[in-house]
Amino acid sequence: MAEKLRLDKLLVKRGFVKSRERAKALIMAGKVLVDGKVVDKAGTSVPLDAKVEVKGEDIPYVSRGGLKLETAIKAFNLNVKGFTCLDVGASTGGFTDCLLKHGAQKVYAVDVGKGQLDWKLRNDPRVISIEGFNARYLTEREVPEKVDLVVIDVSFISLTKILPVVKQFLKPKGKIVALIKPQFELTKREVDRGKGVIRDPSLHKRAIEKILNFSREIGLYPENLTLSKPRGPKGNKEFLVLLSQKPEDDKVNENTVNRVVVMDDCKNFLL
Repeated sequence: MAEKLRLDKLLVKRGFVKSRERAKALIMAGKVLVDGKVVDKAGTSVPLDAKVEVKGEDIPYVSRGGLKLETAIKAFNLNVKGFTCLDVGASTGGFTDCLLKHGAQKVYAVDVGKGQLDWKLRNDPRVISIEGFNARYLTEREVPEKVDLVVIDVSFISLTKILPVVKQFLKPKGKIVALIKPQFELTKREVDRGKGVIRDPSLHKRAIEKILNFSREIGLYPENLTLSKPRGPKGNKEFLVLLSQKPEDDKVNENTVNRVVVMDDCKNFLL
């Protein structure tokens, strides 16, 4: 029997990438082919002599999360040059990397985990890493200044637990870009129905409206909404919302939501 190796390790071994994190990003983005077929799971065991190809251009960020934030920056026409930002749920740093590459001056990178932030970012003087810290308990001690933009990519917790906390760190004109993950906004029964994968557009709509309505209640107004790409784990659709502190920026209505939930992954939606 041919000897096998995890696909992420094999990419490093063959010199396609320098780290397993980079390998995972490429694999999850659907850019890696094994014997001519796309394999999107990093842990897949692959024969050492298999034909492995990386299609298209390499991901320009330390993780595929950067591609999601790039979607928002383009769709919402955001200019973050010179911004001080707060990245909640930074993980390996995809959002942080994207912000820096688009000209952000400083990023506070917060994550409940430890040792996940990419080494390049950890050593970047523009990045203040706050690891092993639950964002629900952020205070001025951790983030001692107001920020221009908050970006949020959290899992296993609803955005309703995070938005009220991060709102306090915004400058008067500051905004929030949040990733809405229906699988963490719906009831356990609704999620279990699809075995963790939400396919029903009506459930996508319910999750989005939950966040939009909650945001309005705490003084954050939905300025724009789009489909995130690439998709989340297990192929789950995710959505990006731009939140403003100005009531006059409330431009997302039911028609907007209806159009976004049926979008395909090859298109972006702008108001």
